[in-house]
Amino acid sequence: MSWFRREENVIEGAGEGRVRTEGLWTKCGDCGQVIWKAELDSNLQVCPKCGFHFKLGALARIESLLEAGYELVDGNLQSTDPLQFVDLKPYAGRLKKAQADTGLKDAIASAVGVMGEHRVVVSAMEFGFIGGSMGAVVGETIARAVDRACDTKRPLIVISASGGARMMEGIVSLMQMAKISAALARLDEARVPYISVMTDPTAGGVTASFAMLGDLNIAEPGALIGFAGPRVIEQTIRQKLPEGFQRPEFLKEHGFLDAVVPRKELKRYLIRALDFMQVR
Repeated sequence: MSWFRREENVIEGAGEGRVRTEGLWTKCGDCGQVIWKAELDSNLQVCPKCGFHFKLGALARIESLLEAGYELVDGNLQSTDPLQFVDLKPYAGRLKKAQADTGLKDAIASAVGVMGEHRVVVSAMEFGFIGGSMGAVVGETIARAVDRACDTKRPLIVISASGGARMMEGIVSLMQMAKISAALARLDEARVPYISVMTDPTAGGVTASFAMLGDLNIAEPGALIGFAGPRVIEQTIRQKLPEGFQRPEFLKEHGFLDAVVPRKELKRYLIRALDFMQVR
């Protein structure tokens, strides 16, 4: 039975003779390259060999886009579990675990700050928080970001990373689609730019509402973007989907996206876009 006993990953060395290496390396989900995590962190969670984009947390995303001195806002909102929902686990328990794992109250972080020379409002979704699902808190936080952008005339940038509406909040979660869309209509009337950035994945009610309503809709390479999953669609229409369906390159070719931008070029691209919009 010792054959099946898992040994610690160690390196023989001087002194105590064993150096722990567990957790210092990860494997690329695309090319299979083994990557030192510190190198991956310094490369914005992009594989240095093949360019595969790992998921990037909401706070790290904001830090990568804004200059130093930005301010996090509306981070005190949290769900009240309106339906007292229980499936395999109580929803309240899922919330506590997600909060402990991510350090966020819900699946969204918002900030006001400067990008290049532009004062902006940024909201970034956190996929690590119950799949980045959109409940009442996410909807309210983005709606407040829209109101703040409208009041201050600052461009709004929303980075989506979500499986869609949060089923544990039922109709309350679905109402957020209309709520945010109506707020964005007011932003459009005020002629304040809104840029939507879609990352892997952007799906369900998020895609069906604010993710596709940008004045400029852009995505990271390789992201899954769509409403329903490919298998559900194939089973519904009883047809095989085209190669690359629901991937940014396919969507851009068919007019659903304006650009596909690698993560390391995103900040520079956004600054250039805002320059073009003559926003200061």
